[in-house]
Amino acid sequence: MPSAQTPPEPGRPPHPADPVAASKTALRDRVVTARRRRPLLERRQVAEDLAAVLLGTPELRRAATVAAYVGVGGEPATGPLLAGLRAAERRVLLPVLLPDLDLDWAVHTSDADLAPAPRGLLEPQGPRLGPDAVATADVVLVPGLAVSPAGLRLGRGGGSYDRALLRVPVGTPTWVLLHDDEVGLDVPGAPHDRHVTGAATPTRVVRF
Repeated sequence: MPSAQTPPEPGRPPHPADPVAASKTALRDRVVTARRRRPLLERRQVAEDLAAVLLGTPELRRAATVAAYVGVGGEPATGPLLAGLRAAERRVLLPVLLPDLDLDWAVHTSDADLAPAPRGLLEPQGPRLGPDAVATADVVLVPGLAVSPAGLRLGRGGGSYDRALLRVPVGTPTWVLLHDDEVGLDVPGAPHDRHVTGAATPTRVVRF
């Protein structure tokens, strides 16, 4: 989202004559409302289970560098995942939201290195590596609200990750982190929208 999706990527009001934008807004509202209703204990369990699923995949076991993010708001929390990646001595890149809503990147060293940022985000404070740094990741984990059966991801509307994913080499696993009931939805698409190669949930990884 950015989360940095997470930014929460800011929503854009749809043009009244744009049915795709209107459909996206309706789906975003539905998913965000459902996320807000999840109990705190369930959210904690989701974070633990999601980390276990991801850390057990061959893609992450082989990866030297992983691009991830800090989940905020109703997003599946990524704290246990980030801790697991650091414990496994992986190089972890986290996004930094730029004024134009593009994403820069910095290495995640510890939770103490995270600081509050605009739009409710938590961002690393280390040296900026540039927007192209995401291309060095062996696996790219991104936030989102839903994904279609073909891998079309619904973000929050700011376009941050659509731009970032353009820089990721073909063949790199790019997975959106979601709840189980957010996978396989009918996501409206526009020409600029980017597909992901998989979706990770607390119970599984779906590869498209």
